[in-house]
Amino acid sequence: MPIDAVVFDMEGVLMDSEGYWTIARDGFARSQGKAWTTEDQRAAMGRNTVEWARVMRDRLHLEMTEAQIIHDVVARVLAQYDERLPARPGALEAVHLAASRYPVALASGSPTEVIDHVMQQTGLDRVFKAIVKGDTIPNGKPAPDIYNEALRQLGVSADRALGIEDSSAGVRALHNAGMFIIAAPSPGFDLPPDVAALAHRLIHDMGEFSLELVEAIGGAASPST
Repeated sequence: MPIDAVVFDMEGVLMDSEGYWTIARDGFARSQGKAWTTEDQRAAMGRNTVEWARVMRDRLHLEMTEAQIIHDVVARVLAQYDERLPARPGALEAVHLAASRYPVALASGSPTEVIDHVMQQTGLDRVFKAIVKGDTIPNGKPAPDIYNEALRQLGVSADRALGIEDSSAGVRALHNAGMFIIAAPSPGFDLPPDVAALAHRLIHDMGEFSLELVEAIGGAASPST
């Protein structure tokens, strides 16, 4: 079935920023006399803002509000963004390439401040036809809600849309939405085999994205059910 739209995640897909989030969460944990592990980071990846703050509060056993955690961690991430925008190689080009043929959207669970910063720095706010922020969606990934909203704004049905995700929660969200899936895991954060198996294609470099790949996926496979 032909693809009519392409939807991108941001953190991990467009931005090679998991390292930034790890540094920020680790720094926050240390400030509280705690340790933040790789497994903790995996548990937080792909979730919306309130949900990853809840993961941090629970895993670090903190007597703090989610809002306090969010404020501290986001400030640490933005400080790193101000030093260097961590665009994933080939990712911004992939958005422009997709937009040359399809309407494109962003569906990101990142905090609004971070999304706005990236959109302004890259100019992608002028490319995406819809930008859906996790702060505005009650149920974060792996629930399909954020993708459902992006497709509603684009006016495209799930069985004719392709999404690109890096995390387990993100891939499962695409699967739950019934969309075609490209899995593009962040360097150092490989997907578990059962999650990778949900994707129609697995790429490790955003430079592998092409219009031919999108056409091949739409022509050779059925969307997730």
